[in-house]
Amino acid sequence: MAMVNGTRNGARREKLRLFLLLLGMMLILLAPVVGVLPGPGGVILLAAGLALTLKNSNWAKRAYVRFKQRFPKYGRWADWSLRRRSYFRRLRRKEEAEEAND
Repeated sequence: MAMVNGTRNGARREKLRLFLLLLGMMLILLAPVVGVLPGPGGVILLAAGLALTLKNSNWAKRAYVRFKQRFPKYGRWADWSLRRRSYFRRLRRKEEAEEAND
């Protein structure tokens, strides 16, 4: 019987997170190899690998925040493409501010 809030589910969740992080890194490393083939395969693998790595790594999240601070235009684009809640929250706040100014 699995524990609901015990160590079994927590350990399983951490193993899944580690697996997804390693899968993301593998996709990133595989992207240049597939990139020499005709078609957009390398770009798709790179994007998927970056997304998996960002979702499952605290180090990648901190690096992403520094990237967004340095390049806000590209950070907004990346937030949109990753469907991050922060992008939609900022978008909603901007729309509310524009409505208040009208």
